[in-house]
Amino acid sequence: MKTSGNQTYHILIVDDERSVRQSIKMLLEHDGHKAQTVGSGEAALALLEHQTFDLIITDYSMEGMKGNQLAATIKQVWPDQPIIMATAYAADFQPSGKPTGGVDCVLSKPFSMIELREAIALVMSSKAAPPPAPAPSATLAIPPEVPPPSNSGECNPG
Repeated sequence: MKTSGNQTYHILIVDDERSVRQSIKMLLEHDGHKAQTVGSGEAALALLEHQTFDLIITDYSMEGMKGNQLAATIKQVWPDQPIIMATAYAADFQPSGKPTGGVDCVLSKPFSMIELREAIALVMSSKAAPPPAPAPSATLAIPPEVPPPSNSGECNPG
């Protein structure tokens, strides 16, 4: 099986549409990755209190907590956690070709398997070590709706 850079990763997929979660999971597992899915940002945060992931792929437009709010919350506790946002609203997040909103890469929906592989390879190539487990006293403070902040990082696989 072909994997991103011949590496396999433990990846969390966050999307409120079950069919989208399952489709992304199938693509990732085809490439040899271990994938887990949840249907909301709140469920992702609950899972992250007990598990670590090499990468998180989140949708932006979800009921309740939006993807950029989830990313900002995660980055408070795990600032080095790689996050890819897969969204149909990619142009809103990268007006100059760079990701925003606390994510490392924005992937435009719909995307191909090749684009997904490229995004994973790009984000993971800059990652040196797995994110550390949070301190036992660490809490995830969920910020209010987080607007896309100024541009940072670079990613444009699509």
